[in-house]
Amino acid sequence: MSRLQPFLFQWLSLFILIVVEFFHLSHGDVGTAAQYSPPYLPTACFGSDPSQFPSSNLFAAAGDGIWDNGASCGRQYLVRCISATSPYTCDPEQTIQVKIVDYALTVESTPTAPGTTIVLSEIALATIANSSSPSINIEFQQV
Repeated sequence: MSRLQPFLFQWLSLFILIVVEFFHLSHGDVGTAAQYSPPYLPTACFGSDPSQFPSSNLFAAAGDGIWDNGASCGRQYLVRCISATSPYTCDPEQTIQVKIVDYALTVESTPTAPGTTIVLSEIALATIANSSSPSINIEFQQV
């Protein structure tokens, strides 16, 4: 029996590590997102330069939690909808990459919800969720 104990311990340890890694779904931070509409110019990051926007139109304004006194300008984030107050709002299969181009507190149009982590462009939000929800819960990670 005593020769089996180290083998069982190693097997059990490996099994636990595999189970923990398999069920670990979150690889980023969790926050909230809202949506804002045009006009998108000027922005706090790049002024009135229209070339600041990615051709995909997947961009966002940073909330206070990630603004970092403007250091977030140009940063790229992977964003995924994880839940919302309304059922069937999120598209859990979609993850988008957005570029920070503005500061949420100074955007030209009013976001659909105040105080969120990220305020997404109309196209960005529509890609990951039903845009009828004023805000969604997201998982995000800087790229």
